[in-house]
Amino acid sequence: MWEYEHSIETAATPAAIWRLWADVEGWGSWNAEIEKIAIDGPFAAGSLITMTPPGEEPVLLRIAEAVEGERFVDEARFGGLLLRTTHRIDRIGDGRVRVVYRMEITGTGADEAGPQIGPGITADWPDTMAALVGLAQR
Repeated sequence: MWEYEHSIETAATPAAIWRLWADVEGWGSWNAEIEKIAIDGPFAAGSLITMTPPGEEPVLLRIAEAVEGERFVDEARFGGLLLRTTHRIDRIGDGRVRVVYRMEITGTGADEAGPQIGPGITADWPDTMAALVGLAQR
């Protein structure tokens, strides 16, 4: 298994962050690594998101969990690998929250493939998360 986690603290409300997450078609306004994106239904478990990074092939993500105001989990499968990303809002008090993104790569060959592909996938998380909370604070 390969894993990576990044977090950022903010005064943005959980509701404001959730609104941005639930507006999948608007993700490109705070995530520069999206050229095109679409969701096949509501922002809920079972829906499929087709995300196209700039200059790359589309990636299919399935929403595995969605708990409004708290977290959502998306999953992508590549051969025998499962890439599971948890997006979470932790309330830390005094009107502040911690936004946490955590990726786990499991499955056949994850110990070898994870360190090869994981850092490239997660490299933009600090910038993406800063843009997300910046927009949520407005």
